[in-house]
Amino acid sequence: MRITSLFAAAIALLAASAQAQTPITLERLTADPPLAGRQPRQAEVSPGGRWVSFLRPSQADSNVLELWAQPASGGEPRKLVAAADLLGGAAQQLTEGERMALERQRISQRGITGYQWCGSDDSALLFPLSGDLYLVRLSGQGDALQVRAQRLTHDPAAPKLEPRCAPDGQRLAYVQKGDLYVLPLQGEAQPRRLTQEGSDTLFWGQAEFIAAEELSRQRGYWWSRDGRQLLALRVDESGVGIKTRAQILADRTELVQQRYPAAGEANAQVTAHVIDVASGQQRALPLPKNAEYIARAGWFADGTPWLQWFTRDQKRLTLTEFKPQPHDITVETDPAWVEVHNDLMELPGDGGRLLWSSEASGRRQLLVLDRASGQRRPLTAQPEAVAHAICASEAGVVFAGATERGRGQELFRIPLSGGAAQPLPGAAAQQWREARADRACGQLLVTRSAWGEPPRLELRSLAGGAPIALAGDAPDPLLQQITQAPQVVDLTAADGRTPLNAFFFPALAGRGDKHPVIVMAYGGPGAATVSWAFSRDQALIAYWQRRGYGVLTLDTRGMEHRDREFTRAHDHAFGKNEVADLFAAVRQLPGRVAGVDPARVGFFGWSYGGFLGARAMLDADTPFAAAVAVAPVTDWTLYDTAYTERYLGMPEGGKAPAYASANLPARAGLLSKPLLLVHGTADDNVLFENSLRLVTALQNAGKLFELQVYPGKAHGIAGRETRLHLYRTMDAFFARTLQP
Repeated sequence: MRITSLFAAAIALLAASAQAQTPITLERLTADPPLAGRQPRQAEVSPGGRWVSFLRPSQADSNVLELWAQPASGGEPRKLVAAADLLGGAAQQLTEGERMALERQRISQRGITGYQWCGSDDSALLFPLSGDLYLVRLSGQGDALQVRAQRLTHDPAAPKLEPRCAPDGQRLAYVQKGDLYVLPLQGEAQPRRLTQEGSDTLFWGQAEFIAAEELSRQRGYWWSRDGRQLLALRVDESGVGIKTRAQILADRTELVQQRYPAAGEANAQVTAHVIDVASGQQRALPLPKNAEYIARAGWFADGTPWLQWFTRDQKRLTLTEFKPQPHDITVETDPAWVEVHNDLMELPGDGGRLLWSSEASGRRQLLVLDRASGQRRPLTAQPEAVAHAICASEAGVVFAGATERGRGQELFRIPLSGGAAQPLPGAAAQQWREARADRACGQLLVTRSAWGEPPRLELRSLAGGAPIALAGDAPDPLLQQITQAPQVVDLTAADGRTPLNAFFFPALAGRGDKHPVIVMAYGGPGAATVSWAFSRDQALIAYWQRRGYGVLTLDTRGMEHRDREFTRAHDHAFGKNEVADLFAAVRQLPGRVAGVDPARVGFFGWSYGGFLGARAMLDADTPFAAAVAVAPVTDWTLYDTAYTERYLGMPEGGKAPAYASANLPARAGLLSKPLLLVHGTADDNVLFENSLRLVTALQNAGKLFELQVYPGKAHGIAGRETRLHLYRTMDAFFARTLQP
């Protein structure tokens, strides 16, 4: 046994040495094709189950997406259509509103960026492109498959937004200039306008900013099952404050007026209506005055519309159906806040049972809800939090759930009667699995990734049998050569008892016994970064290791995939518990791993992580020697209503204690070590004004700092050339501030 252990240690040492000698450059990290390969995205099983459709990056440019399909029974994937095939050499056009909508979905690519199957016979797919709508019709199969692209509209100057086919595939609806239209797909019929109020401040059928950015609702209308009615939301933004964004570009400055509801200010007024498609008649769905946010909406199978709505403080979530009078099926409450979810599903049977999720037990679990009485019956009793439901059938409910204290995620199935949930085939340690289901909950599109292993997509039948691998390029062999399995580090929160998830990666170069360390953390609610799932940061970590840095990734209290007590650490407290945990973890690190120089620890964070990085440097007790803060919120009165008020409450003019203690400009005088601020001037999420306020405060306090501005770039600072410049900037900054 001793000889075996020594041999294994020697092999590991040789592998680490070989990894250290494998070069990796920032140019390769940002080049095309990606190290992870061109991976399919937005994959779906067609309604009839014959195809798996997906978007795939172009071989010529990975920033351009094309529409592909692959037989569900196996066989080679086929490109159905690309934007270049349809635009005839013309450049793709996007309005500012369309760009903002894609930003809400974190889509930075061009080309065909979204699509849907039209009808139930697997013969047509619908997508928008450069202001118009297109339908791809499929006929035949195998080598005899015929693909024909049909342009449905011919007015690109008036973009057609949010197109959605009726369930029978005979017509579609879309939004144009704020109004809803219906277009038959047979014959030469012309579009018919259903609403008449569209303007700069009023629109139908689209998600308002708050819904898309903070509630993960990307749509604003829903077809009834019989295709005769639309459940549509009407959004009036006239009362929302106007923020002027100066999109500073290299050759010009464009002033963009944006309706942005900052914390404490007025939200858009959103109301729900049922519209008869044939006559255009509307029926309002009444909600109480305290219904501030419509988080989810839809139809039950019997034709009854339903809404999920929040009070403004988001401590109360109500599920209401309209038959036609409103009936509250259930109410979810929480003294801190209620998390939004997508777990509402009708269960097989007489239509009286619903699937729902709740954190009332202390961690998110699934339950069965009686639609008439509201009575609840617990369904799952997982030792860790349920992530979300995937589908339901007579055979049971399929769901994703956390494993390994939130570092992993697995797929499970549980009978409708309850009992023990069983992992689905393919379960393993140290991996992350996600899935989407077909309509019958008989097949799953499973995405599996692990550390250093990019996502791979396969089709699995819940009845058994071998999975079918789906299209996706193999990763560059360099990726496996440079990535090193993380060392799991036992670190404890500032409360002295709560374990924190952390990975450490030792330096693979440098001189002496001690090395600098770069800490990567997000720190904010609704996200977690320490997991076995693949991420593009893994190659950046490998690069930094070869530059002589150790790297620590850390999840502080308040982040997701854990029990409710852990995830509520941000209740009226930004810049408090997560900062205390960050400082505690950094001070524990030299005692947990070898080679750490506690005097040379740096930080890199983005968005909330940018706030965390700047806040960590604006502290007399900071253990950090330097920090990079990208797109940070610096004054939470500048950020939006739903997110900020959910955690901090109302701002009271910025004087509320939770806002005052999290205000970074007020702490400017505490800066004593190097800080690099980075921001895109066109950021419509965390407005550029955030960095400008901190810059002004630091200048007034006589503090030296560094600033990198990206003209015309939004929150993601996307683009290969831009991202390369950002990485080079950070690399040079850490070399100046952390290296000997």
